[in-house]
Amino acid sequence: MILRARDLTVRYRGAGRAALQGVSCDVTPSRLVAVVGPNGSGKTTLVRALTGLIPLERGEVTLEGRPISSWRRRDLARVLGVVPQREEIVFPLRVEETVMLGRYGRLGPLAATRPADREAVRAALARCDIADLAARSIDSLSGGEWQRVRVARALAQEPRALLLDEPTASLDVRHEMELLELIRQLIDGGMAGLVITHHLNLAARFADRIVLLNEGAVVAEGTPTEVLRRDILSRVFQWPMAVTTWCDGSPQVVPLRPGEVREEGGA
Repeated sequence: MILRARDLTVRYRGAGRAALQGVSCDVTPSRLVAVVGPNGSGKTTLVRALTGLIPLERGEVTLEGRPISSWRRRDLARVLGVVPQREEIVFPLRVEETVMLGRYGRLGPLAATRPADREAVRAALARCDIADLAARSIDSLSGGEWQRVRVARALAQEPRALLLDEPTASLDVRHEMELLELIRQLIDGGMAGLVITHHLNLAARFADRIVLLNEGAVVAEGTPTEVLRRDILSRVFQWPMAVTTWCDGSPQVVPLRPGEVREEGGA
């Protein structure tokens, strides 16, 4: 077990309802957890809670058996790579320099880069298909290119676990699939992973387990087939759904148009 959350409850100041209500989940080696749910269901709040960025009203998060609050941020970066949902460009660094920032946990703020650091950056750039952008300024990138740079920076940390909040936002189909294939390869190689996504069908194809949140609480948790059921999804998303099965056995969700009839035999 790398990352464990138990009974997490988070309440933002002035909010009547808790943003998270008794949420538990595990992030383990060689397993990818996808967290899905409607807008405002608590997905991003869960990532912030897992990384110790917001106080808990109740519950506990542990990383490698230690409370997340006891970790220094530099030490945390050696174990946990995080790609947040949004990030503003503050300094127009080159892409290679930005990815090198992922080595902070292993280098420190003033240490000179070593061959191992440069190799980690080179590998991360290649894995995210942005080696040709290395010399570009990050303020000249498209939204999709910037997203891939941020994922490469997390990979340069050489973490044991990855937390990714909407990592495929702004990516076209090719780069979306390539990124998820990369994440899947890392997971199959022993890394642990949790990804926040709105793409139910991609979650079904790439994740080992799915956590479905609604109004801050876990509605369903299990394998894609157990969670992505017609009755559950139609209720949570407040829209009629059909669920069919792809040739690899994964469930695939089809939102229905008004007047369409659900196919019999759907999950």
